[in-house]
Amino acid sequence: MHPLLPAYGVLGAAIVLEVIGTSFLHKSEQFTRLAPTLAMAVCYLGSFYFLSLALRTIPVGIAYAIWSGLGIVLISTIGWLIFRQTLDLAALIGLGFIITGVIVINVFSKSIGH
Repeated sequence: MHPLLPAYGVLGAAIVLEVIGTSFLHKSEQFTRLAPTLAMAVCYLGSFYFLSLALRTIPVGIAYAIWSGLGIVLISTIGWLIFRQTLDLAALIGLGFIITGVIVINVFSKSIGH
């Protein structure tokens, strides 16, 4: 097994938990609802834990770029699908640039071993 596979797996878990946590943050209504606030805190703690595990193998700048970039794209998609928030053309183009950046980092960067 390639040594980066487990690192990307835990980075993926960190991203998913961050997105779920941010969804609960929205539902917490400025921390006025206990259950979503607690769920948000647990998800964020788990996200940072898994991110720290990924940092054993993936350089911090690369891991953070992937974590934050994909988190932005996923939470924007959830905002659009679940929370009925609109995305205009400029937002979609910007999200496309973020996706392109993550692809460029993963395919062409010599900062991580392929």
